[in-house]
This record gives sequence, C-alpha cells and structure tokens, in this order.
Amino acid sequence: MSISKSSLNIFIKQKEFFESKETLDVSFRIRYLKKLKQTIYQHEDDIINALSNDLGKSLAESYMSEIAIVYNEINYVLKNIRKWCKRKKISSSLLNFISSDYILPSPYGVTLNISPWNYPFQLSLSPIIGAICAGNTVVLKPSEHSPNTTEILKTIIKKCFISGHVDVVTGGPKIGQELLTLNWDYIFFTGSTEIGKIVAKEAAKTLTPMTLELGGNNPCVIDKSASLNIAAKRIVWGKFLNCGQTCIAPNYLAVHSDIKEEFLAKLINQVKESFGKDPIDSKFYSKIINENHVDRLSNLIKGYKLLNGGSFDKSLKFFEPTILEVKSIKDKILKDEIFGPILPVVSYSSEIELNNILNEYKNPLAFYVFSNNINYAKKLINRYSFGGGAINDTIGQIVNKKLPFGGIGNSGIGKYHGYESFKTFSHFKPYIIKSNIFDLSFKYKLNEDSFLFRTTKKLIKYISI
Repeated sequence: MSISKSSLNIFIKQKEFFESKETLDVSFRIRYLKKLKQTIYQHEDDIINALSNDLGKSLAESYMSEIAIVYNEINYVLKNIRKWCKRKKISSSLLNFISSDYILPSPYGVTLNISPWNYPFQLSLSPIIGAICAGNTVVLKPSEHSPNTTEILKTIIKKCFISGHVDVVTGGPKIGQELLTLNWDYIFFTGSTEIGKIVAKEAAKTLTPMTLELGGNNPCVIDKSASLNIAAKRIVWGKFLNCGQTCIAPNYLAVHSDIKEEFLAKLINQVKESFGKDPIDSKFYSKIINENHVDRLSNLIKGYKLLNGGSFDKSLKFFEPTILEVKSIKDKILKDEIFGPILPVVSYSSEIELNNILNEYKNPLAFYVFSNNINYAKKLINRYSFGGGAINDTIGQIVNKKLPFGGIGNSGIGKYHGYESFKTFSHFKPYIIKSNIFDLSFKYKLNEDSFLFRTTKKLIKYISI
C-alpha cells in the first residue's frame, strides 16, 4: 500500500527529531510534560465542549473520566520520572569477576499511538505521556468517529510540542492502514479485538514491539451473600458510564438464582434513581457515538425479554439503559463485547454452573465479583484469567496509578499506567563494565579439564554464581 506524502514526511521528521537525541535529556521530557499540563488547563472548556458534542458527556463526567485522569497521570510521572530514568546498578556475577553491572532504561524511538473514540481525550493522551516520559517521539492517530475531540487534540498538541516530537495524523481506516506499513519502533493501539489482530499482523511484518489494549466479554458475578443495594448502585454506575461504551464495563451479569428476582428489582430501581424515569432527558446520561452504533445495538436486543429500557432514537444518538434476561451464556448477544448500555443477565444455581458460564469466554479485560464472602471471591479471582478486576466494585481497578492496566489473550497484550507506562515505552539495556585490574587467564581455557569448568560444575548445584 502506498503511503501519503504528508504522513511519510511526518514519519521522516520524527525519525530526524529522535536522532537529534534531544529526548534523551530528562529535563527536556519534564519541560514538555509540564507544558502539556498547562495547555490542557488553558483548554478545559474546549475539551468539555468537544466531549459533549461527540459523546454527550456531562461536564462532571468529562472532567472525572477524561481530564482528571490525564492530570493525575502527568502529576504521577513528574513526581517519579527522574527516579525511573536512572541507571540501576545490580549485583555482579562471580563469573564476571571483577565487573560493575547495570540496567539502563532507554527509549524505543519513533512510536505510533492509535487511539479510540470512546474516551477520545484520555485514551489519546495517556499513552503519549508514557511515551514522552520514556524519551520517545509520538505520532497520534485519533479516531475519526470523535471529530470534535480530535480537533482540540490537534490544537493542544500543536501549541505544546515541537513538530517531530509529537504530531497528529487524522483520517479514517485507510490512513490507519497506511501508517501501519511504516517501520515504527513501537506501536500502541487501543480499540477492538478485531482491529487489534490487524495491527498485530502488520507489526509482525517488521517485528515491531507493540501494546494492544483491547476489549472483552467482562463477567460480573453476583453471589447470594452480596450486599444487593450496594452492588446495584456500583454496577449501574460502572455499566452505564459513558452510555456503556467502556472497555472495562461489565458485559453481562451472572446472578445466583436465590437472589435473582430481588437483585433485578434493585438494579432496575437504581437505573431510575441514576437517570430518572426518562433517561433521554437526563443531563448525566451520555449518547451513542453515531447512528450506526444505535442500529447495531437495536438489532442486538431483538427477540429478548426486556426487563428495563429498550427505547432508542437514532437522530439523537440515544439508547436507553437496557436490562434483559438471557437463558444461556451461549446466546447470540453475548458472542461479542456489547459496548453499549445493554446489560444481559444470566442466572446460576451451583458452582459448576457458574464455572461453565465463566469458562465460555476466556481472558476478559475485566472480572468483577460481588460477595460478602471475601474468601470465596478471592477464590474466583485466583481461578480465572483476566486483565484486571475488583471485588465489590466496578471500574475502580484503573484509579490507582500503581496498578497496571492491560489485557491478556483476546483482551490485549502489554500494560500501562504510571510506572508501567514508562516500562512499556522503554527498552531496559543491560551492560557491564569489566575491570582491567585482573584478567584470570584460566577462564579462556574451555575444556573439561579446565579449572573454570570443574569449579563451575561443583558450585552451580549449591550457589548462584
């Protein structure tokens, strides 16, 4: 595939900028991270307006789920960057007597960040913060589905960064495919599993290292010992935040049959408390990204028994918070990540049934358990594979910057946030400095009668050398 001249020029300029070695200076990185924070502050109102136009987000939701997260990431990085960037001395090996051994974090180089539309501000900038912190340059390809946020991102990045350090390339899937044909030093992608496989295939052609932050069929288990009022409140908040367009939102509930009816009544009541009798009038309920996704969601619920919601309006990009019952974990609605305000409920009555449910979709991005039997909840956490999770909460696992965020298998490769972002965008170079004071000549004689061979063979069983 041919690459456009503008994209190629940006790529070449990025290569030249990285080769200038300016980004190796930690003070340079700090200066631009501080400038990014200041520029975001100057454009807070513009960011909030853009998110409202793209996704119908309220002021509070825009600030808490997008802007504040970016501020928090920058603050945490600025607090720790000098410590993270330092060369680390480690103990030497007896076989290298006498030597000094080190690990040196170094940037990969020119990186590509392909970001999604559901949290278009923070999921564009959070990886950029990590890449800059580690000393890389970045080309951002934001989603074409959130054009208003893309425009404010372009403004912020142009005001904040030197061209060649951080640049924005806009366009649809064709531009994304073009960019993937270039020989990047690192690729960071956030989006669907389907597109993630395409990114991985292209990266494999040049053996480019990458991080894939994908979605998942996230289960939420409601044990019969759970505090039902609290569970309903936290699930409704986590599921219908951003109109259900959150990669770590519960994708379905697995509810113990003993408490199913009582819990569903509380769940439906909590939806009404959160968004009113008519959510279309709620100031705190977001909208679907575009009309095509409204069509997709409306087709998903056809033929199901609706316990709550189900109404939609394409012209307003509105889809009501919807709860429905499924008879089997194999139902068609659960084949893929729903990524919208639809919450299917399946019941179980035994641990065997629950195990069959949870084993149907491997490696979700998130895993939630509501139970007052913490030992039982921990057992479920230990038993199943997932990206990240919570007991008696939803979404909360991403708040702490000391916790890594990322998937496993179909839900992703690699992790980031806080120090993990620095690690993701750094290559940790090991090297040794060998002393010339001693040069033990016997080490060069590698045969079974040599002193080195006989001594190593004796010591290796008992000590680490």
